[in-house]
Amino acid sequence: MVGTTFFGNFDLASAAIWLFWIFFAGLIYYLQTENMREGYPLLDEEGKPAPNQGPYPVPSDKTFHLRDGRGELALPSGQRGDRDDLALVQSSRAAGSPYIPTGDPMMDGVGPASWAPRRDAPELDAHGHVKIKPMSMLPEFRISAGTDPRGNVVVGGDGEVVGRVIDMWVDVPEALVRFLTVDLNPEGSGKTRLIPMNMARIKGDRVVVRSLYAHNWDGVPVTKSPDVVTLLEEEKIMGYYAGGTLYASADRLEPQV
Repeated sequence: MVGTTFFGNFDLASAAIWLFWIFFAGLIYYLQTENMREGYPLLDEEGKPAPNQGPYPVPSDKTFHLRDGRGELALPSGQRGDRDDLALVQSSRAAGSPYIPTGDPMMDGVGPASWAPRRDAPELDAHGHVKIKPMSMLPEFRISAGTDPRGNVVVGGDGEVVGRVIDMWVDVPEALVRFLTVDLNPEGSGKTRLIPMNMARIKGDRVVVRSLYAHNWDGVPVTKSPDVVTLLEEEKIMGYYAGGTLYASADRLEPQV
């Protein structure tokens, strides 16, 4: 027909806005499902699939190639699940009831002493090198400020001297102290444990660790290697010290005034 155009009766502005809304809805859907690659499918307190997984479906597997030759990982199905050996019993069958430890909670890693099953390999920096190393192996590092705790005694929350600091573990890229090494034998027998720096207080001639009592130190998790700490070992050590805040003695379980 003479004088007509192809878009004569077509609203381009309306088409543009509708295309934008369709794209935006698709983007939200994509981002939300990609965000569900870890922690899904949801589980209930008994470890069974939860009846309500949310408004979005769990995405199909995507394979990730891990750096530094650590293999491949398919998510969400390849993620490590929760621990299935927890020494806990539910205080009541009612939903949401608290769980009660059935053994030694600090050794079992439950409650405040809980830990997650992280990879049993050391954390690496951007160049593929181990991040956390003993300062005794780092001749280029020195104390530039504050008190050097090496040689100082370690005192527990009950006031008992349990050992002496003999080394520090440094996060090399961050130039931060992450752990202290304490020798539990005054003669220096090599019976050592790591102390998380954030659980220690350096006070003059001593290092105070309030979360543990004298009888708790033998149970501190040890590392397989004398100069390497893995992510899993870090998790267990941190959990043990944190758990001592509540479980170090029976008195701490009682109401505090």
